[in-house]
Amino acid sequence: MAVIFQKPKSLSDVTQHYCPGCTHGIIHRLIAEVIDDMDIEGETVGISPVGCSVLAYNYFNFDMIQAPHGRAPAVATGVKRARPDLFTFTYQGDGDLAAIGTAEMVHAASRGENITIIFVNNTIYGMTGGQMAPTTLSGQVTQTTPFGRDIKTAGYPIRVCEMLATLEGTAFARRVSVDTPQNVREAKKAIAKAFELQKNEAGFSIVEILSTCPTNWGLNPLNSLKRIREEVIPYYPLGVYKDKTKEGESS
Repeated sequence: MAVIFQKPKSLSDVTQHYCPGCTHGIIHRLIAEVIDDMDIEGETVGISPVGCSVLAYNYFNFDMIQAPHGRAPAVATGVKRARPDLFTFTYQGDGDLAAIGTAEMVHAASRGENITIIFVNNTIYGMTGGQMAPTTLSGQVTQTTPFGRDIKTAGYPIRVCEMLATLEGTAFARRVSVDTPQNVREAKKAIAKAFELQKNEAGFSIVEILSTCPTNWGLNPLNSLKRIREEVIPYYPLGVYKDKTKEGESS
């Protein structure tokens, strides 16, 4: 009998802890599928810090390292410099990467470290209770902005891909989403491209993935996907913000 669907080998056969409607599980599967497609399970190391991804080491069948909050790029830098033969990636949320981990992320990109960042942006602190994150949209209600984010006092939401695209060390920066089947397929292509660039020693790559947080958004799973399309994507447009391979082809 022909096999038309199966669990990726790189994904553990366990029940995940994420809330119903959370798209972390989809993103985990995409990473595992890419690793299977490239046949690099035994050559891959993932780094996850504090946040909803804190238990990611339970869900992958390759080596995972737990990092302090925000420090995953620093840990990934150490791993990659010690073992440049390994595929090294971080798995970070927006509260982690764009707040406490801003310095690590920016300077890893500036140095052109040959690592891959998987950045899950759901515009809120998830595991710690639903506080405002650097990516929280203007007017968005959170536990620390009960009347909505006020840009006069809290500033503007940070567009990470656009910012990193200005740095010379960034080889690839793309923003994708997992709100529709078509966008899920595009997200996998982006992750695969980032890993291929690491294989070719192109430098720093980041794939930003717009994700849901039904619990802290106060929405059901269906309306959470609708929010991505109607509110999140308009402020965080999908697309490639930097691709050095394309730049090289056009020069």
